[in-house]
Amino acid sequence: MLRPILIWPDPLLKKKAQPVTAVDDSVRTLVKDMFETMYDADGVGLAAPQVGVLQRLIVLDTSPRDEGAQPLAMVNPVIVAAEGTAVWGEGCLSIPGENEDVERAATVTVRFQDESGAERQLTTGGLLAIAIQHEVDHLDGVVFVDHVSTLKRELIRKRMKKLKAADEKPAPARPAAKRTARR
Repeated sequence: MLRPILIWPDPLLKKKAQPVTAVDDSVRTLVKDMFETMYDADGVGLAAPQVGVLQRLIVLDTSPRDEGAQPLAMVNPVIVAAEGTAVWGEGCLSIPGENEDVERAATVTVRFQDESGAERQLTTGGLLAIAIQHEVDHLDGVVFVDHVSTLKRELIRKRMKKLKAADEKPAPARPAAKRTARR
């Protein structure tokens, strides 16, 4: 099921997500919905808070931009090690149309549970490392524009508020079709 993606500066995106206490069918359904929502929006990552669920859960699939990558669901991810630095142009499904350079660790090691609840650990670099850091930030109430200058962030905030306002306006009423009497 597609879920609506919250648009920043929605206040829910600033809240810290709570740990998932049990990986059960409801979590697996959320994972499925999040993958469907992410693919529909042409994203490579999505965090549960972005769809209004304050749980520590992310989904990732960098394969459209990173050959050989596989879809991943991470429950309760924790970055346990980070090395080096890399600057990537980042975008976000909650901040559509915006892209800014962000400096992050080049390589990360993340500990998490998979969809069956099994403990796993992954060390990775490249786009997947960047995406993991970006999505884990969402779990802590941080969006990528929190890593850019105040001026850039405020300009983006204004554009997002304008976008949200345009989406919330009702469609203008269409005039009734004029009927002409024909004899």
